[in-house]
Amino acid sequence: MQKESPENILIRDGVGVIPTDTLYGIVGSALSKKAVARIYAAKGRDESKPFIVLISQISDLALFGIKLTLGQAEFLTSAWPGPVSVIIPCPLKKFEYLHRGTNSIAFRMPKNTAIHDLLKQTGPLVAPSANPQGKEPAHTIAEAKAYFKDAVDFYLPGGTKNAKPSTIVSLVSGIPVILRK
Repeated sequence: MQKESPENILIRDGVGVIPTDTLYGIVGSALSKKAVARIYAAKGRDESKPFIVLISQISDLALFGIKLTLGQAEFLTSAWPGPVSVIIPCPLKKFEYLHRGTNSIAFRMPKNTAIHDLLKQTGPLVAPSANPQGKEPAHTIAEAKAYFKDAVDFYLPGGTKNAKPSTIVSLVSGIPVILRK
């Protein structure tokens, strides 16, 4: 029997650990309340802290009811793809499980080709760092497995990841404000 692909697992509300463009991330479909809830539970994460959502193209923002201004679109075109997470207003109540009452979501479009291809197949993924809240992010799959054991459905190895977390920029006020470099 053939093992199910990570793409299919993610499409079916599954959760996995993958190498992202910055660190290892624990990922699940951003459009699945079930997958998002599983990741909060696995990380032991503060329920009021939203996750970053990885997308494959700017048009994916429309899935979240986001209509960009010309200035926002120009900024995103200059910042993406790359290790820049951008907080964009998203006041729709149906996405409260993502924005956690902040009425905004942080999005990132990775430059890494493998992740980009995965996102094209699965759609947007929540992708917080692969670690329980308060612990050091996993730098290897072995560290991630020690953290999460069977709380996730698959692990994709990608060597040692030592990159810094992404820069975070807020577009909530309409103009770019750097929150973390």
